[in-house]
Amino acid sequence: MKHTRRWLLSVLALALVASACSSDRKAEVSAGSSTTTAAPAKGADTTFGDMASPCGKGDAKGATDQGVTDAAIKIGYGDDAGFSSSPGLNHQMSDAMKAFVGWCNDQGGINGRQLDATYYDAKITEVNNVLLDACAKEFFLVGQGFSLDASQEPTRRGCGLPSVPAFAVSPQHANAPQKWEPLPVPGDYTVISHGKQLADLFPSAIKKAGTIFANYSATIDSKDKVEPGFTSLGYQFTCEAQYNITGEPDWKPFAQKLKQCGAEVVYYVGTPYPNFENLLTAADQLDYHPIWVADPNAYDQAFAKWNTSGLGDKVYFRSAFTPMEEASSNPATKAYIDIVTASGGDLSLLGQQAASAFLLWATAAKACGSDLTRACVAKHLDDTHEWTAGGFQAAADPGANTPTECGVLLKLTGTKFERVFPKKVNTFDCDPSFAYKVTGEVVTRAKIGADRIAQL
Repeated sequence: MKHTRRWLLSVLALALVASACSSDRKAEVSAGSSTTTAAPAKGADTTFGDMASPCGKGDAKGATDQGVTDAAIKIGYGDDAGFSSSPGLNHQMSDAMKAFVGWCNDQGGINGRQLDATYYDAKITEVNNVLLDACAKEFFLVGQGFSLDASQEPTRRGCGLPSVPAFAVSPQHANAPQKWEPLPVPGDYTVISHGKQLADLFPSAIKKAGTIFANYSATIDSKDKVEPGFTSLGYQFTCEAQYNITGEPDWKPFAQKLKQCGAEVVYYVGTPYPNFENLLTAADQLDYHPIWVADPNAYDQAFAKWNTSGLGDKVYFRSAFTPMEEASSNPATKAYIDIVTASGGDLSLLGQQAASAFLLWATAAKACGSDLTRACVAKHLDDTHEWTAGGFQAAADPGANTPTECGVLLKLTGTKFERVFPKKVNTFDCDPSFAYKVTGEVVTRAKIGADRIAQL
């Protein structure tokens, strides 16, 4: 039976100014750069939300595995910020990782070993080159997100490099061995909480739905999962449009196609800027104003800042995190904001996912004590079956690689994001049916077997 779970936490004061949430859309670090510190939040204590910090002093010793010495642990992180068609793409994940590495090292590292974190820029198309470099030296990949992560898998699996990503896109990585996410969305599942919530709000509009997605595997996989999930809720898809991942010189033909199909609800798959912004602008020029459904990456302060004319006021998306606008009701959310902004980073939902991934990995690493090995960390990650990162996110099961059953529906209104459903601050709408089991083309294309592992 459908129900609402409430994570009501003690109230903390927050002054979240717009300057702290803005994004210049540019990467601030270069590929292969290494750092052991970043400016931590002043007065950072030993908790994150309602969990004890996994970081602290200790007397760990020994070169116990690749990338581990008496003094340091080498981890890799990264994004696609160097992609020329969208400079700074997903850089908030790396902003979060730099900030949390500094926060952790300021406390003493993991059992006394400092973190030596190397940044990798995959630029979308260079992910395999990144993995070839990381394979030779890193203990783990942590908090990264690469759009074409399917192409990395032969290399990553071949060298045995474990991964705790902020997100996994392809079924090949999402259902891979030696991979754990704080909020799994594997290839054989998708989360449809927002689809149900929108169906309740706009029951007639969902009878005429459309999709628009880029011509590459990451967005095609997402589209092929969401369409059957939404169809199970009564959506009727009337047409599809496919655009070039590098952008289009004129977006009006794409908006015109959707308009001619009569699509009243459109699922857009891709980055919020510049492509979605350009599509919204073109649609407005054609006086076409459907309900737009986006993925969680739409929760990006740069996208909100762009919406001064209100062209994005009908954009809806889901989240499994307490919105940053509600940080005064959630100590973990406030801590994320404080830690990242203190180091000069930008904020977004993808940054929240990277922070949760870091905490998930660090908690497992701490549990291994001095004898830090990949096998030990993997065992603790496998045994993690309820993860909220100290109340930072809705509960998920990283160990079993199954998604959360909870979500909050958000929308953009002017230059602000707002909660649509459930209405109560710091709550999630939860139902087992929201974790929708996918069958068909995505599963067969990725060769996901009975063990739920995608074959190469």
